[in-house]
Amino acid sequence: MKNQEIKKDPEFLAYVLALNEGIALDEALQKSLIQIDTLDLAQFNRIGLKTYAEGKWTIHQILQHLIDWERIWCYRAILFARREGTIPEGHDQEVMGENSNANELSIEQLVRELRTVRQSSVLMFQSFNKKILETNCVFFEYEMPLYTIGLTITAHQIHHFKVVQERYLPLDT
Repeated sequence: MKNQEIKKDPEFLAYVLALNEGIALDEALQKSLIQIDTLDLAQFNRIGLKTYAEGKWTIHQILQHLIDWERIWCYRAILFARREGTIPEGHDQEVMGENSNANELSIEQLVRELRTVRQSSVLMFQSFNKKILETNCVFFEYEMPLYTIGLTITAHQIHHFKVVQERYLPLDT
C-alpha cells in the first residue's frame, strides 16, 4: 500500500469521537459499562427474536455482534501495543452474524458476556501506558492512535444501542 493511500484521519473516526461526546477513553469505557447495566432485559425478552424489517438482525444477534467485534478490536490493539508487526485483516460482519448461534442464547447470557468482555477490555486499556496508547496503528487504509480503538469499541456500542432503542423497543407491544 502506498503511503498516500493511507487515511490518517478516517471519516469514521470523527463519528467515533462524536458518539463518545469528546470524553476520554477511561471515562468512555466506564460509561459503557453503565449503559450495559441499565439495559432492560425484561423488555428485550418480550421483544424476543422480532426484527423491525426482514433480513435485519435480532437483538440477540446485535449483542453477539458487539461481543465479537470487541474481541476483534482488542486483538488488534494487542498486536499494535506489543509491536507484533502484523497488519490485521478485515472481517465480514455479515458472514459472522449468519454463523453465530446468538438466537439460541438467552438475553441474560449475552449481556453477561458483553459485560465480561467489556470489563476485560477496560483492564487491558488501563494496563497500557501513555506511549502505548499513543502508538500509531496502521491497518487497511487507516492510520490512527491505539487509544481510538477503545473509543471505537464504545462508539460501536452507542451506535447499536441507539438502533435498538429507535427500531427494536417499539416492537415491545
